[in-house]
Amino acid sequence: VLFDQPQGPLVMLQQRSAMAHEGGTWSCAGGAIDEGETPFEAALREASEEVGDIPEHHRLLGEYVFAPADDWTYTTVVLEVHEPFGASMNFETDAVAWVPVDQVMSRPLHAGFAAAWPHLRAIIATAGRGAGVSDDYGLGWLYANSRTLRIADGPDEVHRNHIAKLEL
Repeated sequence: VLFDQPQGPLVMLQQRSAMAHEGGTWSCAGGAIDEGETPFEAALREASEEVGDIPEHHRLLGEYVFAPADDWTYTTVVLEVHEPFGASMNFETDAVAWVPVDQVMSRPLHAGFAAAWPHLRAIIATAGRGAGVSDDYGLGWLYANSRTLRIADGPDEVHRNHIAKLEL
């Protein structure tokens, strides 16, 4: 979740409780998709369960999908809100903090979130922040409403494996 302010955007981070996987690390709220849910619907539900209801006025900036296996994917949804919110709502969350984008990596991050962060940061940078993408142009709508947004960041191991599977 992103809150844009004149001094620069802030990212909501959730400190995972000791009872959660990789407890004590920082990440975004999240969890499993319930039957019949889309990744977007699951993200909103999980966030409301862990850090509180997402403000009514929000904007989808994009999604990053990481598929470590043929039968398992992680989808991270990036939303922009017009007001900060959040608190520990259950045993999964020890704290909630709004952190400047350039300070996210200074915290001990959950390994999965740390791996996704460069892609999420690219979505933040691309979605209406000096990259020629805004709600005034069709490209902004495409970014905001695309089912999946993949950022090409070079031929890392995941991309090579994905390409290899497609070519077989």
